[in-house]
Amino acid sequence: MLKRFIKYYAPHKGLFILDMSAALISAAITVFLPFITRNLIKTHVPDKNAQMIIWSLVLMFIIMFFKAVCAMIRLKWGHFMGVRMEYDMRADFFRHIQKLSFSYFDNVKTGHLMSRISNDLNMIAEVAHHAPEDFLIAIVMIVGAFIVMFTFNATLAALTIIPIPILLLWGVLYGGKMRSGFRAVRKRVADINSSVENSVQGIREVKSFANESVEIKKFENVNDHFKFAKEKMYIIMANFHAGMAFFQDLYYLWVIAGGAWLMFQGKIDAADLIGFLMFINYILDPIQRLVNFMEQFQQGAASFERFIEIMDIDPQIQDRKNAVELKNWDGHIEVKDISFAYPKTDALVLKNVSMTIPAGKTIALVGESGAGKSTLIALLPRFYEVDSGQILINDIDILDLKQRFLRKEIGIVQQNVFMFDTTIRDNILYGDPAATDEQVIEAAKNANILDFINSLPDGLDTAVGERGVKLSGGQKQRIAIARVFLKNPPLLIFDEATSSLDNESEAYIHESMIKLSENRTTLIIAHRLSTVKNADLIYVMQSGEITEIGTHDELMNKKGYYHQLYTKSLF
Repeated sequence: MLKRFIKYYAPHKGLFILDMSAALISAAITVFLPFITRNLIKTHVPDKNAQMIIWSLVLMFIIMFFKAVCAMIRLKWGHFMGVRMEYDMRADFFRHIQKLSFSYFDNVKTGHLMSRISNDLNMIAEVAHHAPEDFLIAIVMIVGAFIVMFTFNATLAALTIIPIPILLLWGVLYGGKMRSGFRAVRKRVADINSSVENSVQGIREVKSFANESVEIKKFENVNDHFKFAKEKMYIIMANFHAGMAFFQDLYYLWVIAGGAWLMFQGKIDAADLIGFLMFINYILDPIQRLVNFMEQFQQGAASFERFIEIMDIDPQIQDRKNAVELKNWDGHIEVKDISFAYPKTDALVLKNVSMTIPAGKTIALVGESGAGKSTLIALLPRFYEVDSGQILINDIDILDLKQRFLRKEIGIVQQNVFMFDTTIRDNILYGDPAATDEQVIEAAKNANILDFINSLPDGLDTAVGERGVKLSGGQKQRIAIARVFLKNPPLLIFDEATSSLDNESEAYIHESMIKLSENRTTLIIAHRLSTVKNADLIYVMQSGEITEIGTHDELMNKKGYYHQLYTKSLF
């Protein structure tokens, strides 16, 4: 884990060297302050050497000035380094989650991901800056201080070493406890983020069912768990810091007692004791830095563990080594005897399904909810992968095609259209980010949404709100169709695109669907069977299997399952 963390320093090694150099210089020159003070009191003042007194004070001022300069460098450029490392990690994290398969997102909460990409990475950035810096300063100051103290008085210096292992042992003993405590707190923060996000996104359902009290109770539950986790962590921290403060006070007492005993024996004078007491301050500060290092390291380690936990997840669906792209695909598809069950479930959603989708034809897939229609559609762009059987495009297994190519060649309009929280223009441009304004307008016109857009004060620059809250269902569907017009793929999939719309919206969308389907292979999933009457071929599904095949008239004449569905849909 440490090796993976260190690699993020590599692009910023210049800033790291600058930060560590400033820390090293600051720690090294600080050691000389007690030395100069001791000589000032012990030698120059008794000798009434005014020149040396002035030079000592000037030298102390120069040291303090350079300490301030080094502190400025550490605070500015050290934090810059941490922020840039955080930027790199966040970019890697976001790129990685873009690669993950649908099966991962089926089982993860968005709030947990948000916590890791914000809170966790912010903590890692702080550790990246402060931890090595504190560690270096602590080591240099402790070692330097004891070198000088041994030149003052070896006996008192040796006595001064004795309590240090006790202070460090106390920090080590509580380090593991704090690590587990911080990990628990970060998990609870993720739960809170997830709870708030879930409630806010579903606020219309909450209010329409007058269930504000239910959501408040849910939030109180996760908030209580967060409170208990944080209180437990603060108990550990309180014991840790109280113990450290007590041992530090005992350290002073120990040195004062040892110094008084040596003064009583005439082995040191007051100036030596003052110098030692100044060094104790400079030793306790680096010891506190070591303690902070341990505390920060535990927090950073817990956060980095959560970071690499995601980074170590491999996409379930990956391109094969020799995956290819087709130069000419006319839209012909063969589905051969496929079966599929969702990950972590045993029940087959699709059972030995076979079907042919001829190039340029409109094929309908019908059946009641849960029959497996949408699951079958999700297998075509490899959102999931078949457990057995094959899906062929121009006689090539889709497992041998690059995912990016496959998905660029398929246009999907779903029942629940997702709108990005931006403008209408940007939402349409998602079909082809390089499209011109003229192409966007033409796509909107073909999707029967241009008149509506022109009626808005800001036109294409109108913000749609989070998840398109400012638009009706029909308007969102038509914008989604405009996206697909821009994408211009050889295969179209309409997945229940009109099932929840009013008759007027359905008429608009049906007209744009017909226009979009011209000269393309089209696959339509529909509950409203009136929308598939003119399909070239209809596949009827029941419980994950194809049970009937034919045109509308052929299936109606059979008086079978399709006839039942169609008759039922009329009432």
